[in-house]
Amino acid sequence: MTEHIDAIDIVLPWVDGNDPTHKAKLKAYITSDKEDTLPDVGGDARFSDMGEIRHCVASINRYAPFIRTIHIVTDGQDPQLEEYISSLFPQGYIPMNIVSHEDIFKGYEDFLPTFNSRAIETMLWRIPGLSEHFILMNDDFFITSPLTPEDFFRGDSTVCYATWYNSAMERILWSLKPIKNGHKKISFKHSMANALDILGGGSRFLYLSHTPRALRKSFFEDFFSKREDLIIRNIQHRFRHEEQFNSQELFYISELREGRCLVVSPEDKAIFLMPSKGRRHIERKIKAYGDGKGYMFGCVNSLSEAAEADRERVLEWLKELVNRNA
Repeated sequence: MTEHIDAIDIVLPWVDGNDPTHKAKLKAYITSDKEDTLPDVGGDARFSDMGEIRHCVASINRYAPFIRTIHIVTDGQDPQLEEYISSLFPQGYIPMNIVSHEDIFKGYEDFLPTFNSRAIETMLWRIPGLSEHFILMNDDFFITSPLTPEDFFRGDSTVCYATWYNSAMERILWSLKPIKNGHKKISFKHSMANALDILGGGSRFLYLSHTPRALRKSFFEDFFSKREDLIIRNIQHRFRHEEQFNSQELFYISELREGRCLVVSPEDKAIFLMPSKGRRHIERKIKAYGDGKGYMFGCVNSLSEAAEADRERVLEWLKELVNRNA
């Protein structure tokens, strides 16, 4: 029997790291480990805001109008998007709902404030009024072409844009990593390998691409109702920690084992920009998109680390992208 989908929401965690209130709060929780100086733990790049969220939300409105609500999850902040989005979509736009960390950490307030995206992602399913089917995006993600619900949910299956990665290889590479600043560098792959271990291990895990991630609320409700210890494991660290797991990986591997996940290669579907690599890299990526390869998604990684002229070029292109099919 094919599952009927009544609504799909998007969840969008966001922080303005330039906000003096945020800076003061973060500083109050820095320990002797000096987390704010470590790029993989709590450095400035983890909280930088170059206005990417404006283009992210605009791209959702332009290319995924079937979305019911965009939930923007913040720590008492507001990106003030209404004026900008309404100017682009005067005939109407997808409603935006500002969600506070207190909303999703209700009953777990002792773990706030948090400056840890993996802790926040662990709790997103607790957003009041969240639809059963939802899509997680980062504020540096954007949509590049018209989408349909079937790009995320097909029948009873959830679509996962990822490639396979050898888990033994990840463990070997992790063991060989040097200790720097008192710890081994905390990596994206390591968090996915940790999720696989929680589920009993295996020969490979899904290396999730930098694309929107389709999820189901009821999975997390059921899973964490039986394993509250895992909630605590992930949210007890105010900054990123090597023992944390990727909650989306937990979902996809579990669904795969139940035959309810469709793995799709992100090749030629996702464009990944690293503006800090310079103008040649940026123009090559923009040209690749313009050549019509059928890209669906994009990600601009660490825009704050790029030269000012290169940042402006990327933001200019994102604006053009959103207005392309106006």
